[in-house]
Amino acid sequence: MISFIKGELAEVRENYIVIDNNGMGYEIFVPQTVLEGLPSIGDTVKIHTYMQVREDAVSLFGFLSKDDLNIFKLLITVNGIGPKGAAGILGAISADDLRFAVLSEDAKAIAKAPGIGAKTASKLILELKDKFKLEDAFEMKLQNTMMSAEAKKETEGIRNDAVQALVALGYSGTDAMRAVKAVEITEGMTTDELLKLSLRNIGL
Repeated sequence: MISFIKGELAEVRENYIVIDNNGMGYEIFVPQTVLEGLPSIGDTVKIHTYMQVREDAVSLFGFLSKDDLNIFKLLITVNGIGPKGAAGILGAISADDLRFAVLSEDAKAIAKAPGIGAKTASKLILELKDKFKLEDAFEMKLQNTMMSAEAKKETEGIRNDAVQALVALGYSGTDAMRAVKAVEITEGMTTDELLKLSLRNIGL
């Protein structure tokens, strides 16, 4: 099994992306939420994956977080919901909101996902309700919120370091900030990497 793929984002399409990993391009189907959170073409990205093996095809489905992947795996255990349907659900409702929707038996919220009617949403709730606990849902919500805040803080930190480095090289503060802000910061990016990319934007 392929747990995750990390490499250069080579292509972005309507419902899939291509990641270049050591010269090999992996086509990965992703929900809308992943498309909205991707870095720029050419930047490094890490996608957590699920491999679907059928007689006529092998497909990869990907997510930006392990939590989304775990929820995806639960969704495809529901009778009548395949990988594409599960990806569609997570493209319309977050993993945190889905947990609360299931626990509160809010079929309408789930039925908003493309291709998911009221009947399927009710079946989903029935089959998954025992898999979730309210205290766990709150804990995961808090954890995901904290992770987002931590990632934002780290991003701001390396961005400020890069601006200071450019100023030290003799560029104006305005040009330095504009150049740094033009770069999409990806997971694991260092200040040196950000600085190199920012230098390409100086004077643009």
